[in-house]
Amino acid sequence: MALIAAFLMLQPLSTDLYLASLPGLASAFSVPPSTVQLTLSLFVIGFGGAQLVIGPLSDRFGRRPVLIAGLSLYVAASIACGLSQSIAMLIAARFLQALGCCSAVIIARAIVRDAYRPEDSMRVVASASTWLSLAPLLGPILGSYLQVSFGWRAAFAALAAFSAGLLAMSLLKLPETNQYRDPRATELSGLLANYRIVLGARDFWAHALPGALSYGAIFSFISGSSFVLIQVLQVPTEWFGYCFAFGVSGYMGGTIVCRRLLSRIGGSRAFRLGSALSLLTGLGFLGAVAAGIAHWALVLAAMFLTMGAHGINFPIAQSGAVSPFPQQAGTAAGLMGALYMGVAFVVGTVVGATHNGTLYPLALISCGIGICIFVSVRGMPATVEKAA
Repeated sequence: MALIAAFLMLQPLSTDLYLASLPGLASAFSVPPSTVQLTLSLFVIGFGGAQLVIGPLSDRFGRRPVLIAGLSLYVAASIACGLSQSIAMLIAARFLQALGCCSAVIIARAIVRDAYRPEDSMRVVASASTWLSLAPLLGPILGSYLQVSFGWRAAFAALAAFSAGLLAMSLLKLPETNQYRDPRATELSGLLANYRIVLGARDFWAHALPGALSYGAIFSFISGSSFVLIQVLQVPTEWFGYCFAFGVSGYMGGTIVCRRLLSRIGGSRAFRLGSALSLLTGLGFLGAVAAGIAHWALVLAAMFLTMGAHGINFPIAQSGAVSPFPQQAGTAAGLMGALYMGVAFVVGTVVGATHNGTLYPLALISCGIGICIFVSVRGMPATVEKAA
């Protein structure tokens, strides 16, 4: 459980630790915010695309060797990020960093399927997610102080140190959990066959699509909150970490609520409650902005509730999308993750392109995604809903 949580932490740390540095990067390299957003968007593209390869590789060769190779790449890429002399070099290094980060997250998801029974996996993911929330909770606070005290390079030095420690622990402690290695998993015919099995399953789409949309909702705040809070609402940079941490505490609370809901009302009803919260939050945020409210407290409230809804939605979506495929767990996890990152890339690009110095773009995006989450969960087939 400790290793699973640590692997999952690497993704939010990779984005949240340097969020407070985004405005500073724009100034340091004399580029517009849309260019700086590429350090997030290209990370998302690399992370999403790599999952289509890493998942099948782990199905064929095992979880451990793929993870070790990925963490080694992540350490090297983090060092390259910190040494970047241009925005182009930083973007390229972030892309490589995403490839290494992807291995940790995909392997964590696959290990849950390897090591736990399907009926236990939702609770396992919810428990791991509670610990995972410490990374986005504390990361922005640390990142804000690193930015103020040492500049943007310090965040990548911290990521290099954390990933090196995680690599050492994996070498010493991580067992191999893949007991169903598929020698055809990386062959074209075998790969396509596994893709058809997963993508053709209604169970997969009924959980992966709303889960991806829910991730897109929180990514709108991940990519846009620093510009809105620091540049638009004039929140001091050193305070940003605390603001973001407050929002992320909603995610931690959501995972705790999810665990209780699963034992009391089951996965499908909990999913419906989470999607309803996403919808109400988006509508409320847009309504408040339309009413002329432009205050940092409004942004924090919307971020807190959006991340709380994701804390409910994510464990159910992840477990429901991967559990039906014991022999294709890596492939299913990879496809699900690629879908998540595809949605996040679109959201991050739109957030960067529409930033106009007001709260309207972020509120409109949040509301639109909330509607989509609500509709996608309500469209869950009855047979799938009963199984959940």
